[in-house]
Amino acid sequence: MRMSVLILGAWLLMALAGQLPSLDAYRVSMPEIFLAPSWTHWLGTDELGRPVLDRLLSGASVSLLVALTTVSLSAVAGIAIGLVAGYFGGLTDRLISRVIEVFLAFPGMLLAIAMAAMIGPGIDNVIIALASMGWVGYARLVRVQVLSLRRRDHVLAALALGRSDLAIMRRHLLPLVMAPVWVEASFGLAAAVVAEAGLSFLGLGIQPPDASWGGMIRDGVRYLLVAPHLVLAPGIVLCMVVLAANRFGDALRDWFDVTSRSTR
Repeated sequence: MRMSVLILGAWLLMALAGQLPSLDAYRVSMPEIFLAPSWTHWLGTDELGRPVLDRLLSGASVSLLVALTTVSLSAVAGIAIGLVAGYFGGLTDRLISRVIEVFLAFPGMLLAIAMAAMIGPGIDNVIIALASMGWVGYARLVRVQVLSLRRRDHVLAALALGRSDLAIMRRHLLPLVMAPVWVEASFGLAAAVVAEAGLSFLGLGIQPPDASWGGMIRDGVRYLLVAPHLVLAPGIVLCMVVLAANRFGDALRDWFDVTSRSTR
C-alpha cells in the first residue's frame, strides 16, 4: 500500500513536472541522436535527439490527464445509469441491463479501438472513446448495490415521508454505494493508462509530436537493438504505474471490507 502510494505520488509529480516550460520535449537536435544515458541526458535521447526524460515527463502529463478524465466521466455516467436501473427496476432495469450486456459481449479494448478509429486520433477523442466504454462496469456495480439497498428501512421511511426519487437516490443510496465505486475507479485508472498507451502504440491515440508512453514505445521498437533505452524507460514507468494502481485498488478493497478487517 505504501509503495503504491509513493509510486502514484511520483506519477503525479512527473505529470506536474511535464508542464514546466523549461522542458525540451520537442527540441530536435540531430547531432545528439541516440545518445546513451549520461549526466547530461539522464535517460539518453531518441532518434531525433530529443531528451527521453523530458518526453517521459510530458507523457506522464498526458497519461494522467486521460486517466483521470476518463475515470471521472465513466464513473459519473455509470453511477447515474446504475442508480436509475436499480432504483426503478421493472422495464427500465431490463432495458438498461440489455444495453450493458451488449457492451459486455465485446472486449472493451476492441470497442475502444473501433471507436477511436471512427472518430479519429487525438487526446479528446481518446478520452471520448475510453469513457464511452468505461461506464459499463460502474453501472453494473451500482445497479447491483442499489437493488439490495432500495428495500432497506431508511429508504422506505424516506418514501413514506414523501421524499422525491432524486433526493432518495442522492442522499440515501449514493453514499452507500460509493465504497465499491472507489475501488472500481482505482482499477479503472490502471485500465485507462494501459488503454491510452495501447491506442497510442497503434497510432490511434496521441499523435506526434505530442509525447505519449505508448507512442514512445512504438517509436523505440524500431531501434531496440541500437537504443534499448527508448523502450525500457517508458515501458518500466508504465508497468510501475499500472502495477501501483492495481495494488492500491486491492488495498482499498481490503480496507473497505469490514469482514476481513474484523477477522485480523
